[in-house]
Amino acid sequence: MADTENRRRAAALAGHTGDPARARSLLHDPDPGVRATALGALGRLGEARQDEVGAALADPSPEVRRRGCQVGIGVPGVDLADMLADDDAGVVEMAAWALGERADAAGDIVPRLSAVARDHQDPLCREAAVAALGAIGDERGVPAILAATRDRPAIRRRAVIALAPFSGPDVKAALAAALEDRDWQVRQAAEDLSTDD
Repeated sequence: MADTENRRRAAALAGHTGDPARARSLLHDPDPGVRATALGALGRLGEARQDEVGAALADPSPEVRRRGCQVGIGVPGVDLADMLADDDAGVVEMAAWALGERADAAGDIVPRLSAVARDHQDPLCREAAVAALGAIGDERGVPAILAATRDRPAIRRRAVIALAPFSGPDVKAALAAALEDRDWQVRQAAEDLSTDD
């Protein structure tokens, strides 16, 4: 156990001391925590390669796959779309968040994020997908965001915020309804958007 912690510490330290070779040497460690930390170190240094992130996305450990999604934001050519169908909800949530952070996340990803926003069993996954759709700003995501204004309070709040880049009668009606929402944070989000207009 101490040895594992030492290796994980070494991986983290590599990311803070500019030692990509040391981080890279720990990418195939038997412990998933060490592998995830090593990939994170490479990401911190801007040294993560497409093949390394791809291997992390296929790792048997959800912890490593989650880190792969996170690091994959800044690595050109890494396709995160398939991670929206991962068996682990934490991976799906991180993939949705990461796709919302990527400048190139448009096109066929919008229908896939919309499906997660509407249908995923985990509310955190739905919330992350709604946020990503708002960040991407593609009109095709509006129906899923509007549907999310009728979900749980945290998701309704996120959906109201995600409507900020959009306009139209359906959006206006959803914001008006949010002003009367039973959850004060949803009402506050709607008021903030109304004030911005």
